[in-house]
Amino acid sequence: MDPLLGTFIVLLVVIDPIGLAPLFYALARHQTRAQQRRTAVQSVALATGMLLIFFFIGDALLRVLGIGMPAFRIAGGALLFLLAIDMVFARQSGLRSTTAREQEEAVSRSGIAVFPLAFPLIAGPGSLTTVLLMASTWGSRQEFIGMLVVLLAVLLLALLSLLAAPYLMRLLGETGANVVSRLLGLILAALAVQYILDGVTMSLTGQS
Repeated sequence: MDPLLGTFIVLLVVIDPIGLAPLFYALARHQTRAQQRRTAVQSVALATGMLLIFFFIGDALLRVLGIGMPAFRIAGGALLFLLAIDMVFARQSGLRSTTAREQEEAVSRSGIAVFPLAFPLIAGPGSLTTVLLMASTWGSRQEFIGMLVVLLAVLLLALLSLLAAPYLMRLLGETGANVVSRLLGLILAALAVQYILDGVTMSLTGQS
């Protein structure tokens, strides 16, 4: 598989634009349409900033912490596999969700753009891990630009999904969104296992 296509699929599945729609719809149900649009733009902008920071400094961060790429690929694959399990069973865990009290606090503060939308729903552990993996694998300038375009394209899809959340909910409903999420979860599970196998292979062959 082409590396850029693989990266696009992983990011698309991890950020899960379709799965964001019912969560956003529930959190922003008390807002006007104008407020919902502003919240959607703010949350995606904040998440983009967080992910870009990890994209640009991710490789240096791993070196500073003394973490080798084999270890990180194995750990990242394991984390993404856990996320895939949650998606397949259509359940929300601490990887990309919040507790009921956290949601109530976010709504009462009118701060859902920052928390929980930007983090952890969009720029959560899974997407941050994926971006760190991206940052450590690009070699040429063309690959760098390609991965940056892929990241921004998925975030644009997330923004469009949030803006169209009321229409998507009428079209798909929560059950339909869960079906899509389950199918994407199966793909993510396979890709996560591949990350783990790549990490083990790199470790056995002495690659750093």
